[in-house]
Amino acid sequence: MESKRQQKVSSLLQQELATVFQRDLPHLFPGLAPGIVGVRVSPDLGVARVYLSQLLAREGSGQEMLDLVEDNHKEIRQALAKRIRQQLRIVPNLVFFLDDSAAYAAKMDQVLSQLDIPAAEPEADDQPDAEAPKRPKLFTDDSE
Repeated sequence: MESKRQQKVSSLLQQELATVFQRDLPHLFPGLAPGIVGVRVSPDLGVARVYLSQLLAREGSGQEMLDLVEDNHKEIRQALAKRIRQQLRIVPNLVFFLDDSAAYAAKMDQVLSQLDIPAAEPEADDQPDAEAPKRPKLFTDDSE
């Protein structure tokens, strides 16, 4: 479980990294717009795991985007340092990962839609006039 400080730093890093990718360094990613799904920070705030995704992309472009981000790691960290220098003393080391949860969800949706599940047959009552089980008495009533 993350501490409040870790949560605040991860939220700050997620917001500022999104701004870095969209405004400061869009020229590094021509035709690719990396989206930040989440950021997890280590307890000592020294390492940040950044999860990237690209929702509207062709197949295989996610790995291409991850390679571009890793190649430009130094520029991204410098741009991030300029943005958060007033909030944090040390800029955490950024480790990028590809988040493929959207693709996984789409694949599972496709698999589930292809399943042929027959409708359940209504159960026939073998004893139509059977009495319902009696409920136990919880309190004794003298009037009965």
